[in-house]
Amino acid sequence: MTPRDAADDNPSRWSDLDRPPLNAAALRRALVRGGGLWSELEVVQRTGSTNNDLVARAAAGPVAEGTVLVAEEQTAAKGRLDRRWTAPPRSGLFVSVLLRPAEVPVARWGWLPLLTGVAVATGLARAAGVDTALKWPNDLLVTVGGEERKAGGILLERAGDDGVVIGFGLNVSLRAEELPVPQAGSLLLAGAATTDRDPLLRAVLRSLEDWYGRWRAAAGDPAESGLQDAYAAGCATLGRTVRAQLPGDRDIVGEAVAIDGDGRLVIATSEGVQEPVGAGDIVHLRPA
Repeated sequence: MTPRDAADDNPSRWSDLDRPPLNAAALRRALVRGGGLWSELEVVQRTGSTNNDLVARAAAGPVAEGTVLVAEEQTAAKGRLDRRWTAPPRSGLFVSVLLRPAEVPVARWGWLPLLTGVAVATGLARAAGVDTALKWPNDLLVTVGGEERKAGGILLERAGDDGVVIGFGLNVSLRAEELPVPQAGSLLLAGAATTDRDPLLRAVLRSLEDWYGRWRAAAGDPAESGLQDAYAAGCATLGRTVRAQLPGDRDIVGEAVAIDGDGRLVIATSEGVQEPVGAGDIVHLRPA
């Protein structure tokens, strides 16, 4: 069955000439190929959440690994801790992919959001010339006017017993007056060389395919695949004084000193204890 794309459903898709629609056919020609990871790519005009849609598809019947779902607009986008965010149509990349890492022990699947962060940052550096830093565990940061701003985030959800859906949202062409909160940013405001979403998406998905292949070939070993070192090199959290807001209303304050083999953030407290944190909100208190 041929996927229905955003271009098929919206005759007014060219209403904002600064934000042209994605070219789904060209993206498929560039990314979907024999022997590659990406098996299907669909662009929809509008949906609540691409993650919800892809998880539901996987629950309803067979969905091939490497299926990519992209929305021109999300009306119920979500991040960690069920947080919501919205953005104008065609102002960003709102993408979910289905992966089935059968060769990797489930205990190592927690590295996938970190892997996605490395892949997105690598792709954007190549395609847009933007230095995208990673805030543990799943935020994408850019620099706007000398200040660190959140431009995107990553969310992982299980899809059955053998699959995961990884979603990422990225602010591309948001102008200052369109930012949802003052702490937000976009590639445009960070001085990107381009805000054309087609080459940006191609670069990010090619980078994700490369990193996922390395990680899977190493059976998910973060050291052997180079992922642990790559994440640490791009992580803006390391070397900072941070506050970890943990489940159960517990806080830890200290210096973020390492990412351990399980992908946890290791915080050295003033009491001389090094405590690994696997989940929670991280607040950067002071620069490195």
